[in-house]
Amino acid sequence: MITCMPALLKSKQKYKHIKKNEAMKNKKILYIALMIVFAGLVSAIVIFKKDDKGLLPLKERTSALAALKEWPATQAKALELIKKIAEKPDDTKSEIALANIYVEEGRITGDYSYYNKATLRVVNRILKKEPDNFEALIYKSLVYLNAHRFAEARDIAERARNINPYESFVYGLLCDANVEMGDYDMAVKMADQMNLIKPSMNSYARVSYLREIYGQVPGAIDAMRMAVQAGMPGMEQTAWSLEKAGHLYENIGNIDSAKTEYQIALAERPDYAFAIAGMGRVEMAKKNYTAAIEDFNKAKNIVADFSFFDALTDLYRLTGNTAKAEENAEIVVKMLENSEEMSGGADDIGHNANKELAYAYLKTGQNDKALERAEAEYKIRPNNIDVDEMMAWTAYKNNKYADANKYIQQAMKTNSQNPTLLYQAGLIKIKAGDKENGTALLNKATSIDPYLSSDLLSEGKGYLTMK
Repeated sequence: MITCMPALLKSKQKYKHIKKNEAMKNKKILYIALMIVFAGLVSAIVIFKKDDKGLLPLKERTSALAALKEWPATQAKALELIKKIAEKPDDTKSEIALANIYVEEGRITGDYSYYNKATLRVVNRILKKEPDNFEALIYKSLVYLNAHRFAEARDIAERARNINPYESFVYGLLCDANVEMGDYDMAVKMADQMNLIKPSMNSYARVSYLREIYGQVPGAIDAMRMAVQAGMPGMEQTAWSLEKAGHLYENIGNIDSAKTEYQIALAERPDYAFAIAGMGRVEMAKKNYTAAIEDFNKAKNIVADFSFFDALTDLYRLTGNTAKAEENAEIVVKMLENSEEMSGGADDIGHNANKELAYAYLKTGQNDKALERAEAEYKIRPNNIDVDEMMAWTAYKNNKYADANKYIQQAMKTNSQNPTLLYQAGLIKIKAGDKENGTALLNKATSIDPYLSSDLLSEGKGYLTMK
């Protein structure tokens, strides 16, 4: 046994040495492996940043929007597409699918600033590789429409139409852009072509809007009802159509029918913010101001749309809460000013908020700034009747009654029967010296819709011949 010990010890020492070498070798292999993985991650990140320009993830939805049943599937699909694009940068089909998700998320959440940028990052990638990609041009035009860059949107849509004149949706974009630029004859032609190729919810909605512009309100309601029937219950687009139908009923003073449309929208798509706001307008018309404030607060907590804050400004003034009214008016201004900010680059085009800011500045008593914004927008699209109306009203608020009268005449050129427009026209004409026609317009407006805003009604109270 003793004679065998040295050999055994030697064997053990050799074993320890082998184990030590193996351990060192394993550590070295592990270190190399980790370095390879790290290098791969760095490489992937660099490639992702360089080629994908940091494709934006979907933002987490908040409040009631997160509870909508389509959200988990939408998240999963977006992640899948971003992964596919990272692995195959030339996968145009996945890029188009991702652009579609971004556009839909913008509609649903109201966060157009984020999702416009996200969409442009995708479509600009595609157009760099394929300058004549029809679908990419369609989405790019849509983003420019969302950003109120209407002339550019029209140019992009025209490029798309030249590539494929047989796709109906491009005519919808051209209809929208021409409406906003004030070329109503061309907008009608584009809507007709859209319906000729493919009658759908989208095409009926555009017919509705054009009929409203031309003062054909019953026909506008009929067309929007057709849009609703063509849609799938529960979808955001269908809820949007129901809300628009409700708003048309509001404009003729039929608040009970308006309420029904909003209730249907909410039954099919619970917590649809714009239908909740519609219910708020119904309560406001009925002078149930507490209920209206509750509705608009609920709506703004779901989607932070400036119009909800703007309505709250009016409601707080009606209830004597001046401090809250001023606070909300300032919030609206800040929201709109922020929407115009751009971080730079072709993927961030900002938002043209001249028209909205003109009205917002009026509510904060900054009438001179309101007129500056109105004039800036008028230079861009002087033929649009809503811009003409804005120009007329800001001139009126700045005591420029002759100018206001000139612009309001332009605003009425399509025979629009919008009661707010007619009432403003009446006030302007009275101040411009045409009391007879002005008073007639005031009475016509209140006969169409007796639930006009209290602020507006109070300005013409002494001129009305009917209560």
